Amino acid sequence: MEDEEAAAVLKTVGRQIKMWREAAGMRQAELGAAIGYGEDMVSSVERGRRVPKPDFLDKADEVLSAGGKLATMKEDVEKARYPKLVRDLAKLEAESVEMGAYASHHIHGLLQTPEYAEALYAMRRPAYTDDEIERHVAGRMARKGVFEPQPRRTITFVLEEVTLRRPYGGRMVLRRQLEHLLDMGTLRHVELQVMPTDREEHAGVMGSFRLLKLRDGKTLGHSEGQLYSRVIHDPREVQILEMRYGMIRAQALTPRESLAFVEKVLGEEA
Repeated sequence: MEDEEAAAVLKTVGRQIKMWREAAGMRQAELGAAIGYGEDMVSSVERGRRVPKPDFLDKADEVLSAGGKLATMKEDVEKARYPKLVRDLAKLEAESVEMGAYASHHIHGLLQTPEYAEALYAMRRPAYTDDEIERHVAGRMARKGVFEPQPRRTITFVLEEVTLRRPYGGRMVLRRQLEHLLDMGTLRHVELQVMPTDREEHAGVMGSFRLLKLRDGKTLGHSEGQLYSRVIHDPREVQILEMRYGMIRAQALTPRESLAFVEKVLGEEA
């Protein structure tokens, strides 16, 4: 596990499942057969090494006659399913009224399709396990709820032209990703802009970053590097990021031009 909070939740849930299973006089293999999961999965869940899906908890609750005590743990488990970084970012995003993001090396996470995100995580080194990849992708997809709540926040993105052409996961994955960008670009509260590769001036040469304006009026920055991710609170540093983001948006194609550009690239992929 990546953090103590999530590990504690999963260990607690695992102990509860084991307690109810033993009280019912069932072996791990028997419980697995009864709920449609393998013995290894049951063992891993009981030891707090695997995150049980909601279906696992619902069926275990029913088979073990736990009276809802296992099923009710789904909410806590769902939070523990995602890495701590994802949970922290989700909290900030939920508090925001305006967000802006510049992504330099790949399509921004909030705009990614599951297949595109999976391809990115599969390329990480040291390599993730299949379970880790699934967990990270699920966490990334869960953050897309930021597009739904009312009142809708204003969200802007600036993407590099090269990220629209680089076929992470293969050509079909790229096509679906481009189609998804076009869909997102039609939302009234979302604006996508493309930074053409042939631009001679570019205020984003220092790399990707984000800005989040919160309900209380405070603005925070967020930056990720090779081995770190940090939230930027210092008003002076945030002011620099705001200035850079404004310049980046001014140097990029307009939202209308950008959607036309994405359509053009998609046509070239046909």
